Amino acid sequence: MVAAASVVVAAGTVSGVISATAEGPDVPEARPVPSASPSLAPLPVVPSASPSVSTSASPSVRPKRPSASASAPPRVKRTTASSGLYRHPASRVLDWVRAHPDDPRRPVIESRIADQPAAVWFADWSPDTVTARVRAVTSGGAAQGRVPVVVPYAIPGRDCGGYSEGGAPDLDAYDGWIDRFAAGLGSGEVVVILEPDSVAQADCLSAGRRAERFASLARAGRVFKQANPRARVYYDAGHSGWHSPAEQADLLRQAGAASPASSDGIFSNVSNFHATADEIAYDRAVLDALGGTGLGAVIDTSRNGNGAPADGEWCDPAGRTLGRAPTLSTGEARIDAYLWVKLPGESDGCKGAPGTFSPSYAYDLAR
Repeated sequence: MVAAASVVVAAGTVSGVISATAEGPDVPEARPVPSASPSLAPLPVVPSASPSVSTSASPSVRPKRPSASASAPPRVKRTTASSGLYRHPASRVLDWVRAHPDDPRRPVIESRIADQPAAVWFADWSPDTVTARVRAVTSGGAAQGRVPVVVPYAIPGRDCGGYSEGGAPDLDAYDGWIDRFAAGLGSGEVVVILEPDSVAQADCLSAGRRAERFASLARAGRVFKQANPRARVYYDAGHSGWHSPAEQADLLRQAGAASPASSDGIFSNVSNFHATADEIAYDRAVLDALGGTGLGAVIDTSRNGNGAPADGEWCDPAGRTLGRAPTLSTGEARIDAYLWVKLPGESDGCKGAPGTFSPSYAYDLAR
């Protein structure tokens, strides 16, 4: 992410929180996600082990933008056949846990991070393998009666050329990749976090290129919901410290997020740190401005337990902690889920290369 943009950042977005790489047509190297209680109980402090992961240069601080607050009428709660969120059995944190059985930080990292459900990112443009890799995740969730969370992250011009740059070579190629992604969604419930930063950060594009991107995003939502009517598709709303609700709603409307044919609502705070209460108020204000019928919001609570740093720092800032545990039952009107979209412990680019796992950072967040 560019310094003045959102929050997804290079954060784990590059290779992805839980990334699914093209290792082969049948077995995704996809990365995690069972259901959990809405809050995490304190755990005893464990002595820190040796520091890990090298430090890279920190990008410039992102400007703070005013947050918004508003109330919204309750919406009808969706019924769900599934009992909770799916934890995919492969992730960088699980790799670390398995490889370090004697590390004194392991019990805390395992119980508070590795055991939690998190999103599975598909951050590479890999048309030949993406269907099988998505299917491996969705079929795993269906087999357990749980809901997987998947993140398509291959939009051309991703991250405006920042830390998480990459994606498909052009929108025609991207549309084809989306078709193949949709073919792996199966028929069970699945949550789709569609292209973090693709809407909120689109001001780096010319008006023409922005319109073309938004047309592809609207198409993507339609394709996903046609392929699997039980798919819940959410669009990028940035976060409460970025655009005003009215401005963000206008962008979202252009990207198809107000249409039930393509959208179930919005997501916010991906890879960021803004407090859950601020995000709830902001998301409701965006939904009010957006209009549409039966739309809701999901919030990334993976690292927002202490809220955002006062100085606006976004790259692996100190003093952060885990937020609310992932759940599909928030008890909040119009808030469909708290999710861990960004996997805690994966670097934004300052504790290590973007998306790499830092046990020292994970432990600091978890304890």
